Amino acid sequence: MIAAALALGLAAQAAALPASLPLDAASLARLPAASATLTAHGQTQQCSGVWLADLAAAAGLPSGPAVSGAALLILIRAEAADGYRVAFTLAELDRKLGNRPVLIASQCDGKPLAAADGPLRLVVPGEARAARSVRQLRALMVQQLP
Repeated sequence: MIAAALALGLAAQAAALPASLPLDAASLARLPAASATLTAHGQTQQCSGVWLADLAAAAGLPSGPAVSGAALLILIRAEAADGYRVAFTLAELDRKLGNRPVLIASQCDGKPLAAADGPLRLVVPGEARAARSVRQLRALMVQQLP
């Protein structure tokens, strides 16, 4: 009986989650501006945009104290135009848990991103390799793990 109630609660939470996060200019413009340093391929750039955690919270994903229990199994999968994909958990994005800042950048060094990198890219400061700093970001998909 308890297992059935837990399964029902998980199913209800998963049904309430958005399938994806919005990447349109209007949605991003409503969020606080942020900046981060990108170091990739031997170059360092100062990039600006919005935090992925802020976008996730604005889209209705759990944030703050609500990132517990089943919310610890929510992933955000970033997809690039060339099919490249990486994932982040809500727990690692949460400022009180993993505290991993991830920037959705629209500009670097004060200029819009070049076509080879943009119009949006992820910047994940502090990682030894820029493997999750996805360029040509086209989608942020939300997934609840069982």
